[in-house]
Amino acid sequence: MIGVNWRAASVLTAVLLLAASGVAAQDNKKILRFVQNGNLTILDPIWTTAYVTRDHGYMVYDTLFSTDENNVVKPQMVDKWEVSPDKLVWTFTLRDGLEWHDGQPVTAEDCVVSLKRWVARDSMGQKLSDFIADLSPVDSRTFTLKLKEPYGLVLDSLGKPSSNVPFMMPKRVAATDPFKQIDSQIGSGPFIYVNAESKPGEKHVYIRNPKYKPRSEPASGLSGGKVVKVDRVEFIDMSDPTQQVNALIAGEIDMVENVPHDLLPILKRDRNVQTVNWNPLGQQFTLRFNHLTKPFDNPKIRLAALYSMRQEDYLKATVGEPQYYKVCSAAFVCGAPNGVEIEGDLLKKPNFEKSKALLKEAGYDGSPVVLMQSTTLPVLTNMAPVTKSLLEQGGFKVDMQSMDWQTVVTRRAKKDPADKGGWSAFHTYAIAVDILNPISANWMIAQGDKSWFGWPTDPEMERLRDAYARETDPVKSKALAVAVQNRALETAQYVWLGMWYGPGAARTSVVGWLTAPVTVLWNIEKK
Repeated sequence: MIGVNWRAASVLTAVLLLAASGVAAQDNKKILRFVQNGNLTILDPIWTTAYVTRDHGYMVYDTLFSTDENNVVKPQMVDKWEVSPDKLVWTFTLRDGLEWHDGQPVTAEDCVVSLKRWVARDSMGQKLSDFIADLSPVDSRTFTLKLKEPYGLVLDSLGKPSSNVPFMMPKRVAATDPFKQIDSQIGSGPFIYVNAESKPGEKHVYIRNPKYKPRSEPASGLSGGKVVKVDRVEFIDMSDPTQQVNALIAGEIDMVENVPHDLLPILKRDRNVQTVNWNPLGQQFTLRFNHLTKPFDNPKIRLAALYSMRQEDYLKATVGEPQYYKVCSAAFVCGAPNGVEIEGDLLKKPNFEKSKALLKEAGYDGSPVVLMQSTTLPVLTNMAPVTKSLLEQGGFKVDMQSMDWQTVVTRRAKKDPADKGGWSAFHTYAIAVDILNPISANWMIAQGDKSWFGWPTDPEMERLRDAYARETDPVKSKALAVAVQNRALETAQYVWLGMWYGPGAARTSVVGWLTAPVTVLWNIEKK
């Protein structure tokens, strides 16, 4: 059990009471009401990759490095760093005056323990850990990262912008087993989580951290000065998209992270509402297989599923408007440095006869595909029915089970057989910056238990990823990225199902929404 520092607890309580009383005296312009793209129930952004939890993390925690609006890594909690001539020793010094919400100083040891927890769960962290010889504090503000051999993705890893983000936590919290959820929300970020006023399923409450010291640089993307311009933020849990739109028009809420595409015309007709393209790089849909249980423990059966897929069916069913989607057979995003489309019709045109032939070769016994369908994340709701139809045309038996997104997030961590509470497949999506290369893309990990949910094991995939991690020549790196993509197709590790783009929406009184791959609520004010 984590011990309680009563002095620190009293400091935090005083801060919360002071801030809460200040909010009560403020007008509505100091309260920001925001609806996420899904309901928030899990609060540990290292334990889960769920984006709603990642967004909560950016409210409460801070990072050593971050990316600006051009995806360039910049220092955040770090004041300065240096690299030895042989590129094996990296030394980092924290900014002066960093504090946890309970009044305790942020130390280098806190950051070391936080990084060790993060590398156990994240794709880039895991690969970085393969190169780490030692990670340890030097003094209260300085720590060193010693490598076994030079590694070119150190800063890219520490500045990873999305799930899992290397958020810094107090040592006593970060010491939690990475496969168990933390029981504290003490961070050093720009907002303080108000547990007493928060209730999953209704709302989550945050207040401005009055002791937070922003960087001096202007805000850009996820970097620069995190200047909070409201006193209070409420994450409102509102799963019905029509209710969200009506509440925004009525002024009952201020911002919606993503609006279903079929409802955008309603908002565009209201002069008091604006749409905001906060993530212009877009997102990619995927279908994830469980490699441990029938039927997808058999690679031929997974490959049969690939031959049944057609990206445009998903994009039409979920997005609808062609201006907001793109058929793209590149795993690492069309138009990005590693974005190379595959040859032929795979993923573009289904071959049901080929699928049935592969099932016959594999000895498919009719074991049903237990397909989890999210009903509360609007952008995913129509995905599973399309998969059910396509797989059935390809010779599969499918048991589609409907549930809310947080149940999907919880259940996908189970390794039980599909007929005993487990699963065979589910849909999700990733923002583009999460999947630009073979190291950042969680879905490409093939290290068994260390892999993302679905737990594939493939030594050849890991050999290719290792080669990519070591390569410094851009031309050779791109060739290795293509090799990784081809290997993922050969083994049918997962399915990528096209790109989609979708704006958020806000009242016109809301200004300062930053262009970034994550919706962040510093820099925002209500005029």
